[in-house]
Amino acid sequence: MAADKELTPSSYIEHHLTYLTTQVGGNEGAFWTLHVDTLVTSIILGIFGLGSIWLIVRKATPGVPSKRQAFVELTIEFIDNEVKNTFHGNRHVFVAPTALTIFVWVLLMNTMDILPIDIMAWIYKHVFGLYYWKTVPTTDVNTTFALALSIFFLMIFFSIKVKGLGGWIRELCCTPFGSNPLLWILNLLFNFIEYVSKPLSHSLRLFGNIYAGEIIFLLIGMWAATGIAGTIFGVFLGAGWAIFHILIVTLQAFIFMMLSVVYISMAHESH
Repeated sequence: MAADKELTPSSYIEHHLTYLTTQVGGNEGAFWTLHVDTLVTSIILGIFGLGSIWLIVRKATPGVPSKRQAFVELTIEFIDNEVKNTFHGNRHVFVAPTALTIFVWVLLMNTMDILPIDIMAWIYKHVFGLYYWKTVPTTDVNTTFALALSIFFLMIFFSIKVKGLGGWIRELCCTPFGSNPLLWILNLLFNFIEYVSKPLSHSLRLFGNIYAGEIIFLLIGMWAATGIAGTIFGVFLGAGWAIFHILIVTLQAFIFMMLSVVYISMAHESH
């Protein structure tokens, strides 16, 4: 993109923020639009991340572990300890693997933001023949919202499973202001706002931070269009931001995982 003759800042950013889409629907029009790049990249990263862990664990040996085995063991032990410190229910055997899955998957998707934007665009175009392809799934709000909704449905599922349908409905109607029938509507309104805010804040926090990082990479990449000096300056800026961004993508994956554990833990508690 940096070599395009009619390159402008708006066209440069627009190109890198455009999804490869396909429409799915009936005869009278599209029912929905699928972001092919988001779906394909997410699936590949999920298979790669969890598949790699499975292969390493499957070949684990006692005694002195290999570097890969030690890394995986440390990651699993770290997440398991974090879940134990946060989740006090009797379903730790489900929550810990769920947290590990979330952390690994989100971390891999976030890490794609560190790949050189223009180099990846050139590869997609000249190797795969794809003019539009967004590399980072978590800069797509559909991805982060889908992940947050999955945790939201798990939260409701465990609330009903632990408290029973009647107990869950009673909690919605009678907390936090009391069981007086005159307060039921107020309680329902309060709980509705709480339930809706959880997936929204959960998804938008991850999306906003990673999307902002991508925009900064794009702004740095635009230096290449200003000549040799701009290219050299952009390389140093990009390298510095990439190093700092490694901390951001890891932290955001950890925060998303911990919020998921906290929400599931809250579903097991009674007010």
